[in-house]
Amino acid sequence: MDQLLLVEDDPAIIRTLSSFLASENFHVLSATGQSDAISMLEAQRPDLTLVDISLSEGNGFAVCTHAKRLGIPVIFLTASGDEYSVVTGLDMGADDYIAKPFRPRELVSRIRSVLRRTGKRQRTVSLGDMVVDMDKGSVTRNGQDLYLSALEYKLLLLFLNRRGQILTRDILLEEIWDCAGDFVGDNTLTVYIKRLREKIEPDPKNPRYIHTVRGMGYKLED
Repeated sequence: MDQLLLVEDDPAIIRTLSSFLASENFHVLSATGQSDAISMLEAQRPDLTLVDISLSEGNGFAVCTHAKRLGIPVIFLTASGDEYSVVTGLDMGADDYIAKPFRPRELVSRIRSVLRRTGKRQRTVSLGDMVVDMDKGSVTRNGQDLYLSALEYKLLLLFLNRRGQILTRDILLEEIWDCAGDFVGDNTLTVYIKRLREKIEPDPKNPRYIHTVRGMGYKLED
């Protein structure tokens, strides 16, 4: 699980964003000012730092400088339209920036993109006796490819990224509707869940991994 340091002086943003990022399978640390952030960078060495430029104590530029010295990627959180801050941050070596207000899913996409570029993200994930290789886009069991379709693979990644959480059918449909370039309706989703189980479950009629939560949706457990 990737560890993030969120440097932000607004307690409400810390609570909301930490909860959302945790739901996306990130471990989130937080600091409200420059001094605490630098101490945590030294002690914890997170995989990536999210830094608000304007802090009540110190500023995000100093945090960025320290993080880059340690080889830790940085994404700046900036006020919308603050072009000077964006340019300054990028000139200091920041890996990306995102303007407030931002969509949480866009932030997650930016985080994962930076982690991929900097080689900080774990690119294989184990699920029981299976191995999911995100670089190759493959799923194997005992070295044998399970040959998932693009949409089946996308579904599996959604479950892996939110392991242990209940995913409603609406959430799944929202995430995969355009994956195959075709319309994915409720009945189609049922078919693809069934096909995915047939490929990854030792006994598809008694699922070990993808469980149905009646009246709510599905949950991946190992």
